[in-house]
Amino acid sequence: MFTDETLDLIGVESTWRKSHQQTQESRSCQTLPVHTAEAETQAKEVLDDSTQTQEQISHTLSLDRDIADFPGLLDFLHKVEDIVIKELVKNSKSHAFDGFQVNWEDQNESVSCMYRLQHVDAQERGLQVTSVSWNCTGSVIGCGFGRVDDGDWSNEKAYVCTWNLDRQNLNPKRPDVIIDVASPVMCLCFHPVRPSVLHFTLIIQHNCLSLKTRGSTTIGVTSVALSPWDLDTFLVGSEGGLVLKCSFSSETVAAVPPDGESVTLRAPVQFSFSPLGGPVHSVHFSPFHRNLFVSVGTDGLAHLHTVLQPRPLLSLRVSDSYVFGVRWSPTRPLVFAAATGQGLVQMFDLGRRSLRPAATIDQNTSGQPTYCLEFNPKHTNLMAAGNADGSVSIWQLSSELTEQGAKETAMLEQLANEVAD
Repeated sequence: MFTDETLDLIGVESTWRKSHQQTQESRSCQTLPVHTAEAETQAKEVLDDSTQTQEQISHTLSLDRDIADFPGLLDFLHKVEDIVIKELVKNSKSHAFDGFQVNWEDQNESVSCMYRLQHVDAQERGLQVTSVSWNCTGSVIGCGFGRVDDGDWSNEKAYVCTWNLDRQNLNPKRPDVIIDVASPVMCLCFHPVRPSVLHFTLIIQHNCLSLKTRGSTTIGVTSVALSPWDLDTFLVGSEGGLVLKCSFSSETVAAVPPDGESVTLRAPVQFSFSPLGGPVHSVHFSPFHRNLFVSVGTDGLAHLHTVLQPRPLLSLRVSDSYVFGVRWSPTRPLVFAAATGQGLVQMFDLGRRSLRPAATIDQNTSGQPTYCLEFNPKHTNLMAAGNADGSVSIWQLSSELTEQGAKETAMLEQLANEVAD
């Protein structure tokens, strides 16, 4: 059977642990020493320098000195005396340089188109430019859109647009300001002093601009011009071809019965000029003579009038088509411009012997009419023209058309004093 027995302990040493301890090694690494340096700099010397001009010594000839101090001068003067006197006498009788004035500005020898302004929405709808106006600073051009060839009243929506030509990023096809209006624009005008104020007139259906005379006749008004010389005087162009001189202060009561008006109607007409061959589209006073004005209409002529005579002093053929607008030059007393139904602006110079236009400016409208034009009041070498294709052309005029020549005012005075045939 089994019995208890105690035996001695036996230990076995591990050879695996000992072998691994013998094979272990220790390793280490380190980067090379990083060398750093610090430096500073500073200006040690400051140099200040300056310069100045020396006083200029003026060497002038004093007339108080004795001529004997200038050897040879007396002999020279005696030698050329007869020649100089002869030339001075000749020049005193010559008129070669009468009225000549030195102009140090650059001369513009040609007429060029600076901008062609368009409103895309208006062109897509076939709207026409019916009126243009510059503001008093000459930097902003405003235009009204509508229809001239419709032949009837319209309530079609239209636009009033402005462009600032002094803007650096001017976009000719995007107006700076667009005003939506309820009906076509008949005319517009900037305030004469406040550059941001613009007035415009719309076509209202069944309501027309008319003038009631001393008789029982109602005249359809097609154009109005205020006198810059007499604030009480204005001219009216009519559908029947009449041009009427009128007064704001007229006390004559109109002979027609009131038609619902709440005010007493006056008869402003003081004088009637000889009728033209059709409706009068535009009249304009001369800015250089209080009695002169020019009128245009469907007869294709420009009529130069004096307010003192019924018949025109002069009639010029402008176009074989209608003439829609006329404006006197703000700088040339003898020059005016007219807008035609053929898309041309004709510039006339009354100082020329020829009755032909001094310049013809094609608006490039494919023969569509030019309805309106305005000279820039500040930059007088610029002119704006509104066209039937919905564009506004900004033209830079030549020096010949903008710079006043010798005796122009006197020639205009002489023309105004002529008696009509």
